[in-house]
Amino acid sequence: MFGPLDPQTLIIRALVVVVMLGIAFPIHEFAHALAAYRLGDGTAKLMGRLTLDPRAHFDQMGGLLLAVTVLLTTIGFGWAKPTPYNPRNLQGGRWGEAIVSAAGPISNLVLAIAGALPLRYINATHMDAGLVSSFLEFFVRINLVLMVFNLIPIPPLDGSKVLFAFLNPRTVWQVRPVLEQYGFLILIGAMFLPIIGGQTIIGLVFNELLFPLERLLVGG
Repeated sequence: MFGPLDPQTLIIRALVVVVMLGIAFPIHEFAHALAAYRLGDGTAKLMGRLTLDPRAHFDQMGGLLLAVTVLLTTIGFGWAKPTPYNPRNLQGGRWGEAIVSAAGPISNLVLAIAGALPLRYINATHMDAGLVSSFLEFFVRINLVLMVFNLIPIPPLDGSKVLFAFLNPRTVWQVRPVLEQYGFLILIGAMFLPIIGGQTIIGLVFNELLFPLERLLVGG
């Protein structure tokens, strides 16, 4: 996983970083901002975040982590600057908040599908696409990683807001403060502590959901 990279692989992964920071991350955050705006909250627009300009969404730490993980691993992980919104302004109450939260991961799924379509054609026709094929494979995988990871129902991830929408108000009132207070610690444990058959919870989610979904999209 951490072996030396040949120049071709390095070029492909560097291009993926550029595309993720310049296109995928901005689209993810723009989707949050647009959903909030359509549901009645203009906070993101007032703060200049209702835009596809990557400069408005760039987070230094998240961008650096993305670059490092893409260059050194086969998955890649990072984040953009979180999109601000006021849930009290949203139409639909907690369902409105769930829609805003789900909009970002859904945008990553759309991008993954967009990358998978030409990749399926390349694979089906046995076309010698070289760099293009390798780039698309990496692009699809990282967008699926971002989608699946963000939908995990642990605060501060987007999936927690989706989960709260499906729970009854009393349960949300009881568990939300606890999850939001300790969510980051729970998330770290889920990422690094081997619990189930020697696997971490996140690893299990990837094995059971991400990789089958990747195979479904790209074929094989």
